[in-house]
Amino acid sequence: MAVSPINAIAHTYKEFFGNSLNPIAYTNYGRSIAASCEMLERMTRRYLKPEFGINNIRIDGEEVLVRQMINMRKSFGNLLHFKKDLKGKQEKLLIIAPMSGHYATLLRGTVIGVLPYYDVYITDWRNASDVPISEGEFDLDNYIDYVIEFIHRISKRDRVNIMAVCQPAVPVLAAVSLMASQKDELAPKTMTLIGGPIDTRINPTAVNELAEKKPLSWFENNVITRVPFNYPGVMRRVYPGFLQLTGFMTMNLDKHVNAHTELFNHLIDGDGESAEAHRKFYNEYLSVMDITAEFYLQTIKTVFQEHSLPKGVMESRGRKIRPQDIKNTALLAIEGERDDISGRGQTKASLKLCSGLPETKKKYHLQNGVGHYGAFNGKRFCKEIVPVIRDFTKKNK
Repeated sequence: MAVSPINAIAHTYKEFFGNSLNPIAYTNYGRSIAASCEMLERMTRRYLKPEFGINNIRIDGEEVLVRQMINMRKSFGNLLHFKKDLKGKQEKLLIIAPMSGHYATLLRGTVIGVLPYYDVYITDWRNASDVPISEGEFDLDNYIDYVIEFIHRISKRDRVNIMAVCQPAVPVLAAVSLMASQKDELAPKTMTLIGGPIDTRINPTAVNELAEKKPLSWFENNVITRVPFNYPGVMRRVYPGFLQLTGFMTMNLDKHVNAHTELFNHLIDGDGESAEAHRKFYNEYLSVMDITAEFYLQTIKTVFQEHSLPKGVMESRGRKIRPQDIKNTALLAIEGERDDISGRGQTKASLKLCSGLPETKKKYHLQNGVGHYGAFNGKRFCKEIVPVIRDFTKKNK
């Protein structure tokens, strides 16, 4: 809000010096001014929630129409369904998107990668600043309840396959454990956990170390704030998405600075294709959402400080979380070799926790040469990881 006038001025000058009708736009001076103004405009812009924008997908060489539908509405998130115009029946796959600052659209590449082979659903979490305080609170226990409710919603006829990407690995494993303990017949057929913080004591990353060395009161006093008056969720206590984004970017600051320097040079050189690729990625990456304070603080305490799940003491609303009770949900753990968010071995720990599963229903896959993002997005995900997931779900129908 404070820098919105600067943003407006930068946008105006960018349009003026970049306008094709302006002769100055064809000079090195004009391109430099336009590039500088675009950089300033992008740094001061508020990035709104992106759209998935998946309208078709290629299956066996043919274009198939895709319709994005809201299957279920909840106060803090919707269940989306990517319905395809197909005659045949496909296995259902429920993707649980992370609630960690970015919108579910960050998994667009994940959805595109699995869409040709599965009937895909995904959780679309809402920005906490857009949820009126009258809707109540949303914590880690609510998250677990939502996961179970979504599974029940789409498993009325067929048991579903479920996939958790990053942060939701813990609540998804907890939800499936509760269903197993209660002998729920709709428990998922398979569970795929990708780059999740199951046991952050193993190869702790900078993110893990920060969460563990600071007391919970430090997080509550320093990163929690109230939603201002120009949002529907006014006065709700939240962990702002821009703080989460700042933390991620400072971990690889040189990389992001170099990327923006390259964008500046592409704009001056008139390399529109490279500049557009940069815009597309960062428009998504810089679009962030706020998280309810109670969810954030409970996650910090339960997952990163007390390590409740791997220690076997985690509870949800008085219910014991017992992964060892899982006997009919096959488990696939996937990690990226260069993951600097969830260290190597943290997701693999889930295989040991699910001691009730026979080894034939467990699989571990380490993807060489990829970091955290590459474990669920990009070319290597589509070409090398998706086939692993497909083979696993086929084997455990």
